[in-house]
Amino acid sequence: MAGGIKEIKNRIGSVQSTKQVTKAMELVSSSKMRKAKDRALASRPYFNTMYDTVKEIATNTRGVRDPFLKQREVKNKCYIVIAGDRGLAGGYNSNIFKLTTAHMDGKQEKVMTVGKKATEFFQKRGYDVLAAEESVEKCDYDRTLALANQAMDLYKKGEIDELYICYTEFISPLTQNPKLMKILPLAFDKEEVKSKENSGRRARVQYLPSPEAVLSYVIPKYVSGIVYGSVIESFASEQSARRNAMKSASDNADEMLSTLELSYNRARQSSITQEITEIVGGVEALK
Repeated sequence: MAGGIKEIKNRIGSVQSTKQVTKAMELVSSSKMRKAKDRALASRPYFNTMYDTVKEIATNTRGVRDPFLKQREVKNKCYIVIAGDRGLAGGYNSNIFKLTTAHMDGKQEKVMTVGKKATEFFQKRGYDVLAAEESVEKCDYDRTLALANQAMDLYKKGEIDELYICYTEFISPLTQNPKLMKILPLAFDKEEVKSKENSGRRARVQYLPSPEAVLSYVIPKYVSGIVYGSVIESFASEQSARRNAMKSASDNADEMLSTLELSYNRARQSSITQEITEIVGGVEALK
């Protein structure tokens, strides 16, 4: 019985140590998540405005030409995949990998990775990794700009025919949604454009020096903005997912501790009862 009590005490100590780690990680992730959430929410209006501007010029100006608008035969695709810097975040990393590989439909396309886990995943499986940013947290605007410029250069040279970005959209601290978005060539929802035209609110805007010149300036800003915004969204989502995973782990540790403490008390009570019985039996034998 003494051996059983000692084993339960060791398990209680182990669970308590684990709980301390998960609780600390939960607090760290909560702090990072709040800051990342503010950045994500603050950046959305800018990128929405950029998208509306590009769409307005491309759909409401006749005869506009730009290499990023031209549809062509798709032979090679490239995916910018944003995952986490580390694990212990539930299904955060695996969900984005499943979404990306499912869209590739069994073909090993070219990839650009942001985050240590994304780089490790695609390198181990033999994918053609064109660029790799090891840290999502340290991937600032200059780094995302370089990544976007590299992707746009590949598209201009014809080395890739479509560019996609795979990231995790931050919806709320409890909800994150893996998302795959086509960046190049630029394409807009025909129904949305038609609805706007029929609404009678189409603005007459003159673009100087020309619509092509404005597009050639705005589109690179738009693409780099999409990549940067996706990095911010993904980082906020990663911290939220890790916070939720660590909170669940801490809650499970509390349940295990309650069960173990109950078992310990029962074993201790049984041991004390046995000792009393033995003492009483010894006294009776001496009479």
